[in-house]
Amino acid sequence: MTITFPTRRPTPFDPPRELRHWREEAPIQPMRYPGGHDGWLVTGHAAARAVLADARFSSRLEHLRWPVAWEGVDLASFVQPPGFFMQLDPPDHTRFRRRLTAQFTVRRLQALEPRIAQITAEVLDAMEGGGAPADLVREFALPVPSLVICELLGVPPADRARFQHDSATVLRDGSTKEEVAGATASLFGYLYELTAAKQAHPANDLLSGLVTGGELTLEEIAGIGLLLLVAGHETTAAMLGLGAYVLLENPDQLAALRGNPALMEGAVEELLRYLSVPHLGPMRAALEDVEIAGRTIRKGQVVTLSIPAANRDPERFADPETLDVTRPSPTGHLAFGHGIHQCLGQQLARLEMRIAYRALFERFPALRLAVPPEEVPMRTNMTIYGVHRLPVTW
Repeated sequence: MTITFPTRRPTPFDPPRELRHWREEAPIQPMRYPGGHDGWLVTGHAAARAVLADARFSSRLEHLRWPVAWEGVDLASFVQPPGFFMQLDPPDHTRFRRRLTAQFTVRRLQALEPRIAQITAEVLDAMEGGGAPADLVREFALPVPSLVICELLGVPPADRARFQHDSATVLRDGSTKEEVAGATASLFGYLYELTAAKQAHPANDLLSGLVTGGELTLEEIAGIGLLLLVAGHETTAAMLGLGAYVLLENPDQLAALRGNPALMEGAVEELLRYLSVPHLGPMRAALEDVEIAGRTIRKGQVVTLSIPAANRDPERFADPETLDVTRPSPTGHLAFGHGIHQCLGQQLARLEMRIAYRALFERFPALRLAVPPEEVPMRTNMTIYGVHRLPVTW
């Protein structure tokens, strides 16, 4: 039997049921892609790790195919900005990755921690001042990572309103293609101008660190900044919104966290595993014939990895369908990927989540949904899963 990629979820927090059934049959299954292409779907944890770690698979967009039919989505014709290296293979990928890795230092993260706490407090001040009910996505989950990215890149305070407006337009449900294109161009142009300014007057921020290295062009550095915004902001925002939602819907788990704040570090890992916001993909294309889990993937065939299914694999995690913030060892999940494309900003994302979740639930001990759960709109039509809006009161 040849399957097609499922997107219908039985609950807001569980992957499509078909994924579990197929994983029980085999960790990799033949899958029919839109347009009739025959490829593969990976649902097993070990098989997903194997694909992500194998250099015989490519991430380049011209080799890939989308697993679902979305109007207007054409990977082959998408023009990536300079420096947008996430969809490159070595050695091109290596050149950018090496330079950026040097900027995500322990010292930089330690220096950011008090600013993240301050940013979170200011965002919560504004939300509280606006009164209840509030949309937790618009008032909390989106602005916190946006302002943290501003801090990381060195965006001056006077420019942050523009930066936040453009980034919100890119990521907001309901933005037209023209609005997204315009906001993306505006962000890239702004980041180019900012990078040029850093070249003349470097400071202690990521863009300055890249520009003083001398190996990358201004266009490439601006593209890296745009990539950090899109890849880092959207995923962290999705986790902040969806993570808050699942904790509100599981009061025993939230009570355990409130009763023992030391659980927060492991709870963040468990939320990353359990929720697994990468909804469609990642995808890889075989550059030659490759055998994975007893299946031969032919040269040119595309493989889609289901991170939600892999992170619920009982061969890797005990009782994987249960959210347990006290789980003793929730690490080893694939929420940040694996191999050479593993998320560079994962430690920053973890830090943001630990600080933001703790501050949110301390500030609003009576936080609760302002609408019935069935009225919360979910991001089932997006590459990154989450909630479009989360109305709350306190």
